[in-house]
Amino acid sequence: MVKKFSYIILLLISSISLSAQEVEPQAIEADTLAFAEDTSIVVMKDSVVPYTQDDLDKRIVDYTLSWLDTTDCSAVADTTRLPDSVYIARLRSLPYIIEMPYNQIVRGFIDMYVLRRPRQVARLRTLSGFYFPLFEEKLHQYGLPEELKYLPIIESGLNPTAYSPVGAAGLWQFMPRTAKNSGLEVNSLVDERLDPIKATDAACRFLRSLYVIYGDWNLVIAAYNCGPGNINKAIRRANGKRDFWDIWPYLPRETRSYLPIFIAANYALNFADEHNICMTPLPITLAADTILTDRRLHLLQVSEITGIPMTELRRLNPQYRMDVLPGSKPYALCLPIDMTGAFIMHEDTIYKHKADTLINNRREVIDMAQKLDADGLPATGAYTYTVKKGDTLGAIAKKHKTTVAKIKKWNHLKSDMISIGQKLKMFR
Repeated sequence: MVKKFSYIILLLISSISLSAQEVEPQAIEADTLAFAEDTSIVVMKDSVVPYTQDDLDKRIVDYTLSWLDTTDCSAVADTTRLPDSVYIARLRSLPYIIEMPYNQIVRGFIDMYVLRRPRQVARLRTLSGFYFPLFEEKLHQYGLPEELKYLPIIESGLNPTAYSPVGAAGLWQFMPRTAKNSGLEVNSLVDERLDPIKATDAACRFLRSLYVIYGDWNLVIAAYNCGPGNINKAIRRANGKRDFWDIWPYLPRETRSYLPIFIAANYALNFADEHNICMTPLPITLAADTILTDRRLHLLQVSEITGIPMTELRRLNPQYRMDVLPGSKPYALCLPIDMTGAFIMHEDTIYKHKADTLINNRREVIDMAQKLDADGLPATGAYTYTVKKGDTLGAIAKKHKTTVAKIKKWNHLKSDMISIGQKLKMFR
């Protein structure tokens, strides 16, 4: 059965560089901060909490940004250092529900984005044009703040096929267990963490459940990074205080940096123009259509009949780890919009093409009764032995590695008498 979706998506076709770019972080200058008059912006002096460079985990930024391909980008940012009052005013101007507090930690990560990594920010601006509409649609559907769309920038650098060394995957970097608990299919053939639509839906449901627990978006964002268990532990150690900056000293090192990076990413993407960060050339885009099929299918069957390159099919369908749609229930096959008609027209031919080689080569039943052991006897199960001239029950029992009593029981024999040609039931 094939069902054509009317849902049309724009899919980004881009190459992702997996080679990390090591950048030595520069020291953050200790500027004197002025308090903002608008109390919606929280400005924290360094004297309140003794933050040090050792408290920051800049590897998060370095790692996710290293996934971005900046080959075609020549972005050069304005490296002029701005006064803190400018950053404060700009963050205050954002039409957000989630507060965007400013301090020297936040400034340090803003500098990393706009001063030291302008080419990556330029590429993120381009990628956001493709993924943010999807994020926004789902966030609105679940009644969540739109600014949460910046989380995948921290998690994956907007790389839908990103895998972390600890096993997280996809735009939202779900761990397998969390993904399964959120309704995503993760197994040897299918990894829906790599499906942008399904993963985004699962992420929104997960974020909503965290907000039910904490009622504070800063804690939700922190919990998304380190899990509710670590947040609850930090709250207990902070004598029950439920503010991110109060529990900050008790959080894992990476999570201490997570909210400041989130604020910095919001700033960098919203004010890239003010820092003269250019847009990169648009990668190849592809209008795609989705077809549902409940039949087992290999992407190579589709490629060889329709002429769609395998590289393109894999980019359109990254969730199929072995290029196989398992069947047994409806699975989505994403195709170039101008090729869906060809698929439907040649549907029967596609399913039959190399089916025995690609998808029908798995043995469903193995008749172990036909398997012989080293003595040429069936290795397991039930079988029949025909009595030959000279046979006795004792000789048959010895040859078949059993006992006379068992042979008599299996065949309802009242004596040891047998005749030539008699059929005896045997079991191994």
